[in-house]
Amino acid sequence: MIYNVKTEAFEGPLDLLLHLINRLEIDIYDIPVADITDQYLNYIHAMKELELDVASEYLVMAATLLAIKSKMLLPKYEEHHFEEDASFEMESDPRDELVEKLLEYRAFKDAADQFKQMEQDRGLVFTKPPSDLSEFAASAEMERELDVSLYDMLGALQKLLRRKKLQKPVYAKIEKQEISIETRMKDIMVFLHNKKGRISFFELFPVPEKPHIVVTFLSLLELMKQKDIQVEQEDNFSEIFVAAKVGVDSLGS
Repeated sequence: MIYNVKTEAFEGPLDLLLHLINRLEIDIYDIPVADITDQYLNYIHAMKELELDVASEYLVMAATLLAIKSKMLLPKYEEHHFEEDASFEMESDPRDELVEKLLEYRAFKDAADQFKQMEQDRGLVFTKPPSDLSEFAASAEMERELDVSLYDMLGALQKLLRRKKLQKPVYAKIEKQEISIETRMKDIMVFLHNKKGRISFFELFPVPEKPHIVVTFLSLLELMKQKDIQVEQEDNFSEIFVAAKVGVDSLGS
């Protein structure tokens, strides 16, 4: 089976680059192009592993990074080589244009986050008289802001694919079993309710075959979007855990 899915989860190649810079704690004014290019291409390959439609702008950025990387590998002229020739102009750092775009994008992104926070704060203002909300206090305490993004899920998928390659068993006969995303979503909810608690992200991938991995991963993303499951990660690069949200039955309703 071939799954052609188009996702709007990424806001663009600059958003992905900015995420990698923040995650790797890189100085935006001194980007190690080789490292950031490798990380960027890993994410592109992960998207292709899922057979997601990769927008052309992501591929253009990949080509741009490779071009900058190649320029960085060219030998640099020493200062005394061109001091005598006043007409010689020093080449600018090939990263300058990319850094300028990233800084501009980050400024707009921060401004958008501020506007979003202002909108959320304004949404907390009501004109009706105070009401007794004590009956909702218990359920409200269980709600938490989850710091798990699609980038983290893709990172976990990369680890899963590497692990499955290393641990892939040898079968005498392989029979292909087609399964829809809707059916897999129901199976995941039943599995989570039977576990009665959070489980490791990797426990949801018992079958090492790629079609099953793709359907399971896309089902998890859809359940996250519908807020039927709770995904947690205590620290950066630590293990991701999944649990059914309180109040959601095994059919995801």
